Amino acid sequence: MGDFGAFEPGTDLSGYARELIRMHDAVIAGGRSPLRPRPLVARSWSRVLAAGLVPDQPRARSMLAVDDVERRRRESSLTAVIEDLTQVLSDLTDTASQLMLVVADAEGVILWRHGSAKVRHRADTLGFREGARWTEDAVGTNAIGTALAEANPVQLFSGEHFEQFQHPWFCTAAPIHDPRTGTLLGIVDISGPALALHPAVTALVRTGVRLAEAQLWRHHEIRLDRLRSAAGPALAGLSGPALVVDDNGWVAQAVGVGATHRVAVPGPDRPITVPGLGPCTAEQLADGWLIRPDSGSRLTRLELDLSGPPTLRALGGESAWCCALSARHAEILLLLHLHGRQGMTVGRLSEALFGDADHAVAVRAEISRLRRTLGSVVASRPYRIAESTSLTVAFGSVERLADCDFVRHSAGPGLRALCR
Repeated sequence: MGDFGAFEPGTDLSGYARELIRMHDAVIAGGRSPLRPRPLVARSWSRVLAAGLVPDQPRARSMLAVDDVERRRRESSLTAVIEDLTQVLSDLTDTASQLMLVVADAEGVILWRHGSAKVRHRADTLGFREGARWTEDAVGTNAIGTALAEANPVQLFSGEHFEQFQHPWFCTAAPIHDPRTGTLLGIVDISGPALALHPAVTALVRTGVRLAEAQLWRHHEIRLDRLRSAAGPALAGLSGPALVVDDNGWVAQAVGVGATHRVAVPGPDRPITVPGLGPCTAEQLADGWLIRPDSGSRLTRLELDLSGPPTLRALGGESAWCCALSARHAEILLLLHLHGRQGMTVGRLSEALFGDADHAVAVRAEISRLRRTLGSVVASRPYRIAESTSLTVAFGSVERLADCDFVRHSAGPGLRALCR
């Protein structure tokens, strides 16, 4: 069985539930069982045990006040799609059904429920209601909390839940991300009595997530259209190339430059580099930014400071711009700096960061996230520091790269090898 699906079609649910409950009791007690938990479940149980939870004593549910729930709803991007999501799934969660649609935010707080009064009342006895936080450390292994911890879709059935109190239930959940930024927005979950689980629930949850993300993207395109219209007067008086972008760097309009979908997140004191324009400045508009070439400089000078927490800062000029970096992004910049203009292929970067060439997708994703923050500091084919950028590295009082604490403690085998 895969880690998402909890059972194969045609499984005797009643018998399988009994087997899982026996497995749960044996494994949690440290004994042996002929049935072993799926890897996803085993990882979750380990985290929950480390957090000090016990299976036969459910933790008291802490509930947010109604006003706090309403505030979270107003602030959530999912408010724009919750009606569409409910309508699509309503056939399964109508008054004749034992199933319930639940939507939680990125912190695992339940914001919406939809289902019959009967199933919602049963869920109330679990504390599975609006305002409750259903993370693993709060209520043990459950689809919402485990989907947050694993950053993947999760289906749990009966005894796979950590709390014995939840064994009569199944739950199937998947994360929803902002299609503009990749930010986690929340979790879509369908839950109900264990013996009511149907194989179609898995596909239905996936459909709900795809629908929500598609609707969020449609709202994004509408906002770009509005920004394009509002920026008309500002563009009318310009003679050179320019871009109009939103607060996340998505391009609403390009003038005099080849179209690009996205640039680095703009800021008034943040130097960014745009393909075809080089170093640019950003001027804030009512609902976005006007980006134009910086006539004062054609070279972006940056310093990667590894004397403490990794930081990237601009050198020269009047800008005091600086940016905290994740360890992974600092490793990438350092590796590309060390390899000079010859750069590194995606395979070589994968080997340097992960120890093998099998993580090309992860490398490309990290480069994409790096560019969202820094713009086109990193060029492609092969990956290298862009010619419009001058990057230096500071190690503080350390003279040799091999003596730098950041390098010595790097998770990337390519950097650790430099110490040897």
